[in-house]
Amino acid sequence: MKIKDAEIISLMQNPRTQDKGVRALMDAYQSRLYWHIRRIIVDGDLAQDTLQETFIKAYQNFHQFKNDSQLYTWLYRIATNEALQQVNKMKKMQKTDEDPEYHMQNLVADNTEGDAEEIQILLQNAIQSLPEKQKLVFMMRYYDDLPYEEISKIVDMSVGTLKTNYHYAKQKIEEYIKENYER
Repeated sequence: MKIKDAEIISLMQNPRTQDKGVRALMDAYQSRLYWHIRRIIVDGDLAQDTLQETFIKAYQNFHQFKNDSQLYTWLYRIATNEALQQVNKMKKMQKTDEDPEYHMQNLVADNTEGDAEEIQILLQNAIQSLPEKQKLVFMMRYYDDLPYEEISKIVDMSVGTLKTNYHYAKQKIEEYIKENYER
């Protein structure tokens, strides 16, 4: 039986049932949030750590949840912020003499299981080459099929700006695949 957001919120707001609420929150959203984070970070272990940080932040700051958005939207925003912080940390830690494109290709190659299709590898490389905002918008729209209104709340951008970012991201991905696909 799947627990509803209203029940999770009620459990989380009561200090005596908060632990049960956290477990219900994790059961309900762990998988979806993990894959959202994983698409941003790529590295599985780091994505798992970031997911844990997301739930810790949600637990610590649940009193700030105002019920003016869906619980999932609020969690997504926390997960997105945590993932972006990790990406920024990784960028700062990268050595200046290391080629970022080579690094990203290795991350994608290391995280593809078995004999992945060349087009899938190209798609992942193309996504990783996008500017941060375009990458976020593309992944939330393409993989998670979130409506622009929800994405707008998560990343704090207007719907028009999101649509423009998504359009440019699609164009860049198509161009990247056409330029790099070897038949």
